[in-house]
Formats: sequence, structure tokens, C-alpha cells
Amino acid sequence: MVRGKTQMKRIENDTSRQVTFSKRRNGLLKKAFELSVLCEAEVALIIFSPRGRLSEFASSSVNKTVERYLRKVKDRGLGTKGSQANTQEGTINMTKKIEHLEVLKRKLLGDGLDACSIDELRQTENQLEQSLSKIRARKDQLLKEQIQELREEEKRLLDINEELREQCGDELRRRNSPEEQDVEHRNDGTDGVETELVIGPPERRMP
Repeated sequence: MVRGKTQMKRIENDTSRQVTFSKRRNGLLKKAFELSVLCEAEVALIIFSPRGRLSEFASSSVNKTVERYLRKVKDRGLGTKGSQANTQEGTINMTKKIEHLEVLKRKLLGDGLDACSIDELRQTENQLEQSLSKIRARKDQLLKEQIQELREEEKRLLDINEELREQCGDELRRRNSPEEQDVEHRNDGTDGVETELVIGPPERRMP
């Protein structure tokens, strides 16, 4: 006969409840023993019956296991508190740094100088001068780079212009050479043949 699934609720019958407790307690003690032997785990099991009767199992000693458990809980609590304290301290330090940077930014922009002392004003002035020196140096570097690029472009254009002038000079010299002029003269000449253009009907010749 197959038993049905036990519902997870309080057993109302006292006798059935006591029988079930005894069976489940023995099974739980057996599992705890098997776990300690098979896995070399430190196991401590404490059970109080509904009537207050104590049942326990320990692979070594219940007191030692409980003390070990309490130390672990304490260390874990201290670790959590320490972590939270470090996080809070880090947040406070970051907030202070942000506020300091905001104040410094306003000073560099010329705001909030009324409450500054002479030393603070001198420090701000020095910071501005250092920043201006870096800005000027960077600007001069960029200008030099631009000038160098313009010089290189100018040289390239001059080289192109020189090449074009040489090509044009070669072409002019070729055209002005005696051989080229003789060829042009022959092409333009009529070879001694005279032609006459007559407009109108042809003349009639008498027989």
C-alpha cells in the first residue's frame, strides 16, 4: 500500500504527533551521524520534544561546536560592521574632496574670494599663473606646428611651380628650335603653286 504525501501542517492527534516526532527525530539523528562520518563535518544537533525532553548529537562536543558557532557569528558581525564603517568613511572622504574641489573651482573663477586670507589668495594666484604658463606653452606649440605645416605646404607649391616652369620652358625651346620652325614653314608654304579663287559662272571660251 502506497502512503500519501504528508501535508505540512500540525498533526492534531496527540498520539500520531508523538509517533511522528519519534520517527523523524531518529531519522534526523541518523542523518547527522552519517554526515559527520562521510564528510568529516563537525555536526551538533539539539532537539527539544514538545514536552521539553532533550535529544542531542555531536560529532565532537556540543559545547565546543556551539562556542565555535558563537565565535563565527561574532567575527562575522564585526566584519560586517567594519565593512560598513569603511564604506561610510570612504563616502565621507569623497564628499569632502568634492566640496574642496567645488570651493577651489569657485576661487579660480573669481567667486567666493571675500572670505579668503592673503595666503589663500596668493595660493590661488600661483595656481592661476601655473595654469596660464601651461596654456601659453601649449598654444605656442600648436602655433609652431601650424607654421611648420604652412612652410611645408609652401615648399610643395614652389616645387610644383618649378616643375611647371621647366615644362613650359622645354616646350618653348622646342617650338623655337630651327628644326621645328622649318617644319612649320613647310607646312605653311604653298610650294610655289598659285591659286586664284573666282566667284561666279565660268567664262565662255570662243571657238
